[in-house]
Amino acid sequence: MGAIRLVTEIPGPRSRALIARRQAAVPRGVPLTAPIAVASGENAVITDVDGNRLIDFAGGIGVLNTGHRHPAVVAAAKGQLDQLIHTCFQVTAYEPYVVAAERLNALAPGAFSKKTMFVNSGAEAVENAVKIARYHTKRDAVLCFEHAFHGRTLLGMTLTSKVMPYKKGFGPFAPEVYRLPYPYCYRCESAGSTCCRASRKSLEALVASHVDPESVAAVVIELQLGEGGFVPAPKEFIAMLAGFCAEHGIVLIDDEIQTGFGRTGRMFAAEHYDLTPDLITTAKSLAGGLPLGAVTGRSEIMDAAHVGGLGGTFAGNPVALAAANAVFEVLTGEQILGRAERLGERLRERLVALAGRVPAIGDVRGLGAMLAMELVSDRTTKEPAKELAGKLQAEALRRGLLLLTAGTFGNVIRILVPLTVEDPVADEGMDVLERALLTIIG
Repeated sequence: MGAIRLVTEIPGPRSRALIARRQAAVPRGVPLTAPIAVASGENAVITDVDGNRLIDFAGGIGVLNTGHRHPAVVAAAKGQLDQLIHTCFQVTAYEPYVVAAERLNALAPGAFSKKTMFVNSGAEAVENAVKIARYHTKRDAVLCFEHAFHGRTLLGMTLTSKVMPYKKGFGPFAPEVYRLPYPYCYRCESAGSTCCRASRKSLEALVASHVDPESVAAVVIELQLGEGGFVPAPKEFIAMLAGFCAEHGIVLIDDEIQTGFGRTGRMFAAEHYDLTPDLITTAKSLAGGLPLGAVTGRSEIMDAAHVGGLGGTFAGNPVALAAANAVFEVLTGEQILGRAERLGERLRERLVALAGRVPAIGDVRGLGAMLAMELVSDRTTKEPAKELAGKLQAEALRRGLLLLTAGTFGNVIRILVPLTVEDPVADEGMDVLERALLTIIG
C-alpha cells in the first residue's frame, strides 16, 4: 500500500464554513482540537469535507481500537436497526444485552462469578461503580489519584485531577473523595521501588491523618493514566495497593475505559499486573464507536444494590450492544491482541529512535500500543514543553496527521491509532510525526 494522504489546504473552505456555523450554534465550552470537519472514515484514515485524507492517530480518543467503520461492526449495527432500536432494558429484556454481559463476564480477570451492567459512557460507568461499592461496603469515602481522569459528571469531575479545562468554575465538588500521589516515575524525585515506597508512605499518611481506611468504600485507579499522560503504574505499587484494599475490605475499581480491549496488548491492562480487580469499568472501544459503557465485577458486589437502584433509560441500547458483540468477535477472530503487541513494538522503536535525536523528548512510555512521548524544554529540569506539544500537533495536522496531546501539563503527545491499522499507514504516520517535530525545532 502506498501513500494514502492527499492534503491540499487545512482547514479548507468547506471545513471553515462548517466551523463558522458550529461557532454560531454550539457553546464555546465544547472544544475543537483540529479545525476540520470530517466527512468519512475508514480504518485509520479520515477524509474531511474538502477531500483531504488524513492518518488518524487520535482514534476518537481511544474509541476506535477496531478502526473506523469496521465492516463487522457496521453490519451488526445495521442488522440490529432492522430489528429493535429501543425499549429500555429495565422495561423488557433483549438478547444482545445478555450476550454482551456474558462475554464481558468471561473476559474480565478473575476465576469467580461475575456480573455486568451497561450504561452510556465511561463517566456513567465510574459513577455506577462507586455507587455499587458504597452500597456493598456501607461506607462513603473514595480514594483516587493525582493526574487521574474519570469523566465530566459531578463525581467523575471530582475524581479527575486536572483543573483546566475540566474543573475550573464547576465546583463545589462531591464530598468524601481523597486524593493520593500517582507513581509518576518520570517526575518522581526517586524512581523504581523507591518511588513505590514513597507512594506507600503517602497512603499511610492519608489514612493516618485524613480518612479511616474502615470508612473507605473504594479505590479508583487507572493502571496506565489516560488524559494524565499515559503513565503506567509500577507493578510493585499495584501489588501494594491491592493488598491494602484486601486488608481493609475496600473495593478496588480498575478504570479500563481507555486501556481496555487490546490497547495495551492485553484484553485489559490488569493482565499486565496479574491483578484481579473487584470491579472494572469499560467504555470507549467497547462498541466500536457507538456510545456504551459497562461495569463488570464480582457477583456478590454487583448484586448488592436493591432492585431499581441501577439503570438508565438508554443504558444498554440494543444497537450499541450489537456493535459491542461484533467487537468481541473482531478482537478474537482477527487476533487483535497480537496485532496490538506488534504495533506497539513498531511504534516504540520509532519513538525511541526519535528521542535519541531530539533532546526535547524527555520520556517515551506506555504499555502495548498505548504509547506517548513527553516533551520537555530541558531534560535535566524536565520543564514541561506545552507550547512545543501544541506546535507539533498543529504542524502534524497541516501535513495530514491527526494527533492528541495529554498530560496534566499539556506536554505529552499520545498515540491512539486503531489497532487494525495497516503497517504502511502506521509507518507513514510516524514519518509525518518525525518530520513535523524536526521542522518545528529547527
